[in-house]
Amino acid sequence: MDFETRREKVRRAMRKLGVEALLVTDFTNVTYLTGFTGEDSYLLVRDEGETLLTDGRFTTQLSEECPDLDLLVRKPGISILQAAVRALKTSEIGRLAIEADSMTVGLEDKLSDKLTNLAIMPTTGLVEKLRIIKDREEIELIRVAIRQAEKAYGVIRASLRPEMTEKQICDELEYQFRLFGAKNAAFPSVIAIGARAALPHATPGRDRLGAENHLLIDWGVCEGLYRSDLTRTLAIGRIPPKFARVYKTVLDAQRKGIEAVKPGAISQDVDHAARNVIAKAGFGRRFTHGLGHGIGLQVHEAPRLAAKNQTVLKPGMVVTVEPGIYIPGWGGVRIEDDVLVTRHGHEVLTHVPKELDEMIIE
Repeated sequence: MDFETRREKVRRAMRKLGVEALLVTDFTNVTYLTGFTGEDSYLLVRDEGETLLTDGRFTTQLSEECPDLDLLVRKPGISILQAAVRALKTSEIGRLAIEADSMTVGLEDKLSDKLTNLAIMPTTGLVEKLRIIKDREEIELIRVAIRQAEKAYGVIRASLRPEMTEKQICDELEYQFRLFGAKNAAFPSVIAIGARAALPHATPGRDRLGAENHLLIDWGVCEGLYRSDLTRTLAIGRIPPKFARVYKTVLDAQRKGIEAVKPGAISQDVDHAARNVIAKAGFGRRFTHGLGHGIGLQVHEAPRLAAKNQTVLKPGMVVTVEPGIYIPGWGGVRIEDDVLVTRHGHEVLTHVPKELDEMIIE
């Protein structure tokens, strides 16, 4: 990946702000700008050049992941704050931008106390605005994460047994992730049987598959850097009339939402396209979250597809489209796919079956 180009874009943003440096304290943003996958490290981006502030645990890893970066390796007993102060004092910087969303008030106060001649400017979303548009390499890694997730799901779908609990399904699914090359789960998998499917983020428990009539699986993998996120809801043994009605409503809503994904579309309008289908079917109060979110280095990132969100969709954005209906005491249905905004419309990156008659577990 072209990390230097990414850092140059940051420098252009810094110049517009009138600052001479940016202290990147969000570990995900450090990864985006350098390729370094460790933690407890900051990146100081200056008008010319950059320095990664780290410690001795990561020396070998850094030589492998980003060998050309200038490093300031702090010694044992030296805090990352002390390392940052040292780097800033030797850089002849007058105005410093910081990431207000990741730097604590306490750390900012300490920086100000140590660097009395330095003007500190809190910023929000400076790097995240770059991350919102994925380049070719990022999109390919998301595709890899999707393929790994789909293969694991295929194995689990074929091996479901009535005696399996939610936790057993979850454990086996996440084991399959790794067999297909994933680093780990993109997030804690949601495995919810029957009435527990009314909980959008249900924690897998001891409920057994054979005791209920439907199963919700929300899963995704991290291939190493980038992530996928999918959801399917399966009928157990047969398709009850109520399940069929709810499922068809959610599927129709998802199709309308996906159809609305294109360059120039406003996020809230995409959300409305799906939400309106559910509302007209009489389930408006049962769709309790936004239609979707961006996906990339994190499973939830910009842009959000939600009511009142004014983000304009652009080519290179990757979003989930995941309408759901949740009925306490009965259960819930959610269908989720990952969608790329293209120059002329969109591309659905996920390919797991979702037609109603394909959702039956015998």
